[in-house]
Amino acid sequence: MAMKNWRSRRTPDEPRRGDGSGPVLIHALEGFLGAGSAARLAAEQLRTGRGEVVHEFDLDEMFDYRARRPMIAFRENHYADYEAPTLQVVLEHDANGEPYFLMAGPEPDFLWERFIGEVHDVIEEHDVPLTLGLGAVPMGVPHTRPPMITAHGTRDELVDRQNLWSAQVSVPSSAQALLEYRLGQWGHDAAGYVVHVPHYLAQIDYPTAALALIDALVDRTGLAIDAEPLRARQDEALKEIEQQIEEQGGTELLGGLEEQYDAFTRGAAQSLLASDEELPSGDELADQFEQFLARQRKNDHD
Repeated sequence: MAMKNWRSRRTPDEPRRGDGSGPVLIHALEGFLGAGSAARLAAEQLRTGRGEVVHEFDLDEMFDYRARRPMIAFRENHYADYEAPTLQVVLEHDANGEPYFLMAGPEPDFLWERFIGEVHDVIEEHDVPLTLGLGAVPMGVPHTRPPMITAHGTRDELVDRQNLWSAQVSVPSSAQALLEYRLGQWGHDAAGYVVHVPHYLAQIDYPTAALALIDALVDRTGLAIDAEPLRARQDEALKEIEQQIEEQGGTELLGGLEEQYDAFTRGAAQSLLASDEELPSGDELADQFEQFLARQRKNDHD
């Protein structure tokens, strides 16, 4: 860990140390790896509101406004309260005064290579020893089992936990994934965690997944992060999920998903998304869950 008296700025005549003695850089972007809003919720616990902005990206050129339209209020006869999307690298400190950089906000839609180049400049300027990414993907897992995390890194030594789910697959890229790949090519250490979110909860806030990311981050870095507000939200969210499942008759579906997950963890199933002769696939179970949860959400708004 970096020393508490680390400074974010060098004097003009002070040379760059280049010894990786700066704080770790944590990135949690809202976009492709945003299932259950896990990365965003985790970032909210890491953002203190007292941080120092060390770099701001020109998001106006990188953001697809038509695909992700920012909200603006209309008050009687005029528009008001518009908040432009922003993406910054902020120097934060934990409860013990330990520094870390946080890059949280919308995933750029355009100019990925330029974005990554700017991040690389920040890493070089501030002697960042390690970049850690937080993300989440929808998978055929039940919310009644502990969240599963896939760890990854630019070197085997950077993967600090054993992955239960292991596969060689081609997936759509993301700015986060490309950032880690490029940093590895440039000789910088980069790693991260992707938490698996139940398919049927991918479109709503799922605090359990965010807590799993925070716990993995704390285990690795030793940062003192107050996650109690998130834990309180988790209790409320789980109660609501259980209520909706019971009211919509989803207990049998959940049981099937649990059986498939348990078979996978025992090594009896090859994939959480693969079909089995006795069990519906994770996708099929998720589709059914999504249908009845969607009906419940619709009923709540009627």
